[in-house]
Amino acid sequence: MIYTVTLNPSIDYIVRIDKVTIGSVNRMDSDDKFVGGKGINVSRVLKTLGYDNTATGFIGGFTGNFLEDGLIEAGIKADFIHVDQDTRINVKIKADQETEINGPGPQISNQQLAELEGLLGQLSADDTVVFAGSAPSSLGNTVYKRLISLVKEAGAQVVCDFEGQTLLDALIYQPLLVKPNNHELEAIFGVELAGVADVERYARQILTMGAQNVIISMAGDGALLVTPDAAYFAKPIKGTVKNSVGAGDSMVAGFTGEFVKTADPIEALKWGVACGTATAFSDDLAELDFIKETYHKVEVEKL
Repeated sequence: MIYTVTLNPSIDYIVRIDKVTIGSVNRMDSDDKFVGGKGINVSRVLKTLGYDNTATGFIGGFTGNFLEDGLIEAGIKADFIHVDQDTRINVKIKADQETEINGPGPQISNQQLAELEGLLGQLSADDTVVFAGSAPSSLGNTVYKRLISLVKEAGAQVVCDFEGQTLLDALIYQPLLVKPNNHELEAIFGVELAGVADVERYARQILTMGAQNVIISMAGDGALLVTPDAAYFAKPIKGTVKNSVGAGDSMVAGFTGEFVKTADPIEALKWGVACGTATAFSDDLAELDFIKETYHKVEVEKL
């Protein structure tokens, strides 16, 4: 079973408007409300691809109920720890420029954290756990060290979709996959990347630090998968970007689902790129037909 862990999920309130004028009343053209959070996005795309999975983490209040109901309606098993305060609401303003206003998230007690640890401690070598996104401020991202260690002790594989120091801290646990983008890779090593060769060089350093596979997403410039055996470049696919928010999560879902099923890194990369690209070209997370259409456009070359 694939599990996704979202410690600080959200309702994503999408607002569409031509232009935001500060200090004035702005009337939106349209809006949508989606269950959100990086791990939950991974769960949604996994389910779209036909992979059963369980979403866990912390939820609370009427917003938490909305989130849980949405996952169940989508056919995703929800096994969350319920907390005292409301799950946060994140506002995504899609105007002439994209703007996000993200809530802080609820307070998590030691008892509630222990409940999640109990759930994760029951996993086995047949399971893969995707950890994604930031933790609530009451926990801090260092909590991932405890949770990932617990999952590895149970024998399960882990996928870690983090940034910066949180990503670096996770590498000692030999994650199946990490997926920084090129800008995050630059920030980690304090360098400027001049091309694909540079990207591969520093991605290989991530491998030597513990990761089993590294995907570097480069937005409109394609994506690079580096494994212990080889490097594979997925060429960019042309289209109009509508939704950059969930593209990375979709890529993680596509890669993880296929790799868990087949252990084929090239096919996993192709499905990851297809999912990420299709979502980038969609208003919300991509639908299956569009993902399949995009998959047939993915071109991968070995470097």
